[in-house]
Amino acid sequence: MTSQKLNPSAIAAPAGMYSHGVLAPSAGQWLCVSGQIGMRPDGSLGTGFTEQARIAWENLMAVLAAAQMDESHLVKLTSYLVDGADLKDLNPVRSVFLKDARPASTLVVVKALAKPEWLFEVEAVAYKP
Repeated sequence: MTSQKLNPSAIAAPAGMYSHGVLAPSAGQWLCVSGQIGMRPDGSLGTGFTEQARIAWENLMAVLAAAQMDESHLVKLTSYLVDGADLKDLNPVRSVFLKDARPASTLVVVKALAKPEWLFEVEAVAYKP
């Protein structure tokens, strides 16, 4: 039994690559992924928003893979930007990694992340039956 994407006709369709809700059966494995930033395995930080976002998504996919999951198992994403103007650059990066997956999703523009040089962070919840 797989998760069910919920986009009721009683509300506006999703404005992007997400679902309004994702209903997951109770039996299975849940994975909560901490916020991933644009830091490479050697500790270096990507240059600029687009590179940091790409690396953060690569990091998220690596955590999913470690749990023998992929983008299709994502149930909920929360993305954090420090500059709303970067939204136009986020969707092209995000679509490479999400493919046809449409998890529930929240995007938040914040004043700052934990370190001033961090421009993007993404956290996730995944479910595997």
